[in-house]
Amino acid sequence: MQPKRSPPLVAIAPDCGGSGQPVGKDPLSEVLRTVKLTGALFFLVDATSPWGVEVPHAGVFGPIILPRAQHVISYHIVLQGAGYASLPGVSPARFAAGDIIVFPHGDPYAMVSRPGSPPEFDTVASLEFLREMAAGRLPFVVKEGGGGPERAQFVCGFLGCDARPFNPLLETLPRLLHVKRPVGEQNDLLDRLIDLTLVEAQITRAGGECIRLRLSELIFVEVARRYLATLGVNQTSWLSGLRDPAVGHALSLLHERPAYAWTLKELARQTGVSRSVLADRFMHLVGYPPMRYLTRWRIQLAARLLSDGASKVAAVSQEVGYASEAAFSRTFKRIAGVPPAVWRDQGLTPDL
Repeated sequence: MQPKRSPPLVAIAPDCGGSGQPVGKDPLSEVLRTVKLTGALFFLVDATSPWGVEVPHAGVFGPIILPRAQHVISYHIVLQGAGYASLPGVSPARFAAGDIIVFPHGDPYAMVSRPGSPPEFDTVASLEFLREMAAGRLPFVVKEGGGGPERAQFVCGFLGCDARPFNPLLETLPRLLHVKRPVGEQNDLLDRLIDLTLVEAQITRAGGECIRLRLSELIFVEVARRYLATLGVNQTSWLSGLRDPAVGHALSLLHERPAYAWTLKELARQTGVSRSVLADRFMHLVGYPPMRYLTRWRIQLAARLLSDGASKVAAVSQEVGYASEAAFSRTFKRIAGVPPAVWRDQGLTPDL
C-alpha cells in the first residue's frame, strides 16, 4: 500500500482550554457524520404500574422502522419514575428519573416496572406497536400500563447508523449503557433538547416529524458526550482515547487528513511525544495501533463513498489515500468482507 502524498501539514496546536481535545477535526463528529447517524423513530411513553415491554433483536424490528439502515440503536431517557432494564446475560439495571439507558448493539431487551413481572407488551406486541408507530398511526405520547399509582415517563428513541466495516464509537460502547445524570442538574443542554422535542410534538405543523428526528440525533450525541465524561481514568476505549492529550491529538490528525501518507514517526512528531509512547498509549486506549486504525478508518470512508453513489473504485481508492487500486481492493475485501465493486453495487447492505 502506498498512500498518496499530500503537502506537509501545519502542526495542529493543542487546545489551550485544558480539555485535552486538540484543535482541528473533531473525531466524534466525524465518525457520527461518516456512519450516517439517522433518526428513525421517537416517542414518549407515559406508563402507570405495572408496566413492561419486551423488544426483540434489532434485526427483527429494524427493517420496520428504518429499512435501509445497517444497524439500529435504541435509547431511553427517563423523565419521571423508575424501572428496570435488562438484556440476556446482563443483570437488570435499575433506572430512575434523569437516567439514560442505551442498547447500542441491537440486543433483545426488556424494560419493566418490577423485575420478574410479566410484560404488557411481549415481542410480538412490540413489533406490532413499532409497525403502527412507524406508519404514523399512533400519537407521539403513548399510554401504557395497569393504571396503578406508580407512574413513569420516558422518551424512546431509535437511530440508524452504519456498523461496518468500521464504527469505532459503536465498538467502544457496552451492551447496556446506563448513564446517570447528576442529582440536581437542571436546564442543561439535554433538558433543553428534550423540552424542544416535547414542545414540537404538541403542535401539528409541517415538517414536525423531521424536526423531532433531527432532535433525537442531537440527543443521542449529547448522551455519547455524557458517557465520555463518566469514563474513569483507567478505562480503555476509543472514547477514552479522545480524552488523552496525545492520543486525542493523534486521532484528530488522522481524521483531519486520512489520505495523507502518515507514518508513526510523523504522527508522533505532530503530537509531541515519542513513537513508543504514542504507539503504547494508542494501542492501550483505542485497541488498535495507529496505522491499523487509520487503515480501518480509510476503508470506512471508502465504504461510505461507494454506498453513496456510483463512484469508480479507482477514484475512491485515491480519495482515501491509496495510489494503488489493487492494494486498496485487497485491503477493502479483507476488512469489509467483499470487494469494493461488490459493496458499491449492493448499496447500503443491512447488517442487523
